[in-house]
Amino acid sequence: MSVPTFYGKELRWKREAAGLSLEATVEGSFCGKSYLSDIERGERRMPLDLARHVDQALKTDGFFERSCEDVRRARRGPHAAYFEKVLEAERHAESIEEWCPSTFPGLLQTAPYARTLVRSAHPMASDEWVEEKVTARLARARLFEDDHATPEYWAVLHESVLTDAILPPGEMAEQLNGIVALTERRRIVPQIIPRNCGAYPLMAASVKVMTFPDAPPLVYTEASYSGDTIDDPALVKQYRKAYDRLRAVALSPEASLARIKAAAEDYRNGDQPDRLE
Repeated sequence: MSVPTFYGKELRWKREAAGLSLEATVEGSFCGKSYLSDIERGERRMPLDLARHVDQALKTDGFFERSCEDVRRARRGPHAAYFEKVLEAERHAESIEEWCPSTFPGLLQTAPYARTLVRSAHPMASDEWVEEKVTARLARARLFEDDHATPEYWAVLHESVLTDAILPPGEMAEQLNGIVALTERRRIVPQIIPRNCGAYPLMAASVKVMTFPDAPPLVYTEASYSGDTIDDPALVKQYRKAYDRLRAVALSPEASLARIKAAAEDYRNGDQPDRLE
């Protein structure tokens, strides 16, 4: 039994022993009953503020607050520890809005693209370790499968990720074709920031904004070897406003899709895509 599953079963046992329903247990918190139900099934981890609320509601003397550290340490696969909360949040998100200034987001990467990035960040790692990372990254894209309740996904991309190739032309064409296919299946909406747009919001930050039907929104920011999950309402609001302003600077979804298709065609022909002037 996994650690999250163990504490989920403990939560359900103590809640039922206290004679409380899911609704009564979460009353006064920022989370809905479906969120708590997911925790009881071991599908979500309990955030610290909810653990404190549950301890108070169930009179469990800090048991669930103390257990948060055990659950946090229970790693899920090869993802970095700082990414664990995001990995879980993606699967339950109602919407995901992402901005990556220099690479394609992990959810949109092909295997060659992901492999190149992982290898560039960890040049001395074994092939087995790299492939484990790549496989785990590709598995996240199951969000876009037809039988999955896909979140509304919006990706703002800088033009340089189209024109500054990090793969051979054929593999770059494959990377772009994957994004085109997801767009035409109405699974994602990409927008391109042109090089010549001047200054724009979030120039130096990689940002993911996630909203949920049963919990407050989260923002995730990432650097090369670290990441930070933000749930402070004032900061989340500030990031969301900045993302909206960033989106306003970008090309329209229609023009962006045409630009991605054109770049893919150039790579298929062995040409370097033209930059927008």
